[in-house]
Amino acid sequence: MLIQADFTPEPDFGFPNPHDYKVEEREPGKGKAVYALRDYKRGEMIARLTGTVLPYRTQHTLQINPGVHLLDLEFVGYLAHSCAPNVFVDMQALEVWALEDIPAQGSLTMDYASTEDFLYRQFPCLCGSSNCRGWITGRKERVNEEGLRHLEARG
Repeated sequence: MLIQADFTPEPDFGFPNPHDYKVEEREPGKGKAVYALRDYKRGEMIARLTGTVLPYRTQHTLQINPGVHLLDLEFVGYLAHSCAPNVFVDMQALEVWALEDIPAQGSLTMDYASTEDFLYRQFPCLCGSSNCRGWITGRKERVNEEGLRHLEARG
């Protein structure tokens, strides 16, 4: 099943517009991220979600409901994680909203635990925020053995 803008919507319909963002590699070891190409104001809807609905999770899917995941390798699947995110992804309305003012060239970040019960894989957090959790899991899973070792070594 596709949730896709296969038609030409009204200009302000809200689907991701390649003139408003870019997906590119971040520094080594951090993968791809979505960067704003224009300013967004706090409370502004950034985009409506599109993609393919899958009955399983992958590295770049977001959970709509348990056992229902959205894959979008053009936009939302590359939102970077942060423990202090600047966007909220509403998986019921399928929309992305700015939690704070976001300048052009700023990366769009979400907290993966806000949408995922279980991650495709847990990983060390490199967000650098003052409230960084250090190890990222879904909201219903415990830190795995690798994560426990990582957190212990981190102090």
